[in-house]
Amino acid sequence: MMEIAKRFARNVPAVVGFFTLIVVILAAFLAPVIYPQGPFEMVGRPFVEPSMEYLLGTDQLGRDLAAGVLYGARVTLQIGLVSTLIAVLLGLTIGGLAGYFGGWVDSSLMRITEIFQTIPFFLFAILLVAILKPTLASVIFAIAIVSWPPMARLVRSEFLSMRSREFVQACVVMGMNHWQIIFKHVLPNTLSPIIVTGSLMVATAILIESGLSFLGLTDPNVMSWGFIIGSGRTVLRTAWWVCAMPGFAILLTVMAINLVGEGLNDALNPRLKNA
Repeated sequence: MMEIAKRFARNVPAVVGFFTLIVVILAAFLAPVIYPQGPFEMVGRPFVEPSMEYLLGTDQLGRDLAAGVLYGARVTLQIGLVSTLIAVLLGLTIGGLAGYFGGWVDSSLMRITEIFQTIPFFLFAILLVAILKPTLASVIFAIAIVSWPPMARLVRSEFLSMRSREFVQACVVMGMNHWQIIFKHVLPNTLSPIIVTGSLMVATAILIESGLSFLGLTDPNVMSWGFIIGSGRTVLRTAWWVCAMPGFAILLTVMAINLVGEGLNDALNPRLKNA
């Protein structure tokens, strides 16, 4: 673990991304402390430019944009993390079963995975949220459903590689059952690519959520970055900051997550241990 941390620390962009992500997470947690009135409170005149009184300005209803961005970070990060966790669990289960058991199990599960992959993921997410009631839970569900196939294919390939290794064959000879082999030996040796891919999936989930919120396919009573951009797109020419500030927050967060993901890939890659 210490060696992994040292290799990660040597990657300057990854460290910058990590601390940027920490700042975003802290800002999200401290939002109720900094702005106890909430993000929907009308605190001033509409379209006040960024100033010392209102750091990020106000929107068309006179709401403090800084409060909206901080509270939006809470919602956006929550959706990104929870939907990614569900997608990883789905992909891990389906890909793991397909890769380890092979045969008709592999064929059946991969055909299902290919069906999901043939559908454009963003259009599929729009369809799911439009069919369901546009709530936080439905957005999380939609993002998870469209995100798991790449994880399933990755896990399948890792399990296919692992099941032919000598230590797995030795476990079979020793009389260990399939689940013991999977959870004690195969899965721990495939966690590195799963962790890296999962971290990058969080960034993708944030972008999908922002797109859905921009289109109005989310709970209107919940503030998110995409929701702010969507509500401010009609005044982009006269009040640029309404869209620019949450847009920059999305850019910063997604970039930080990608930098951390690349740093984890370098740190966890066994080929780089002697680099």
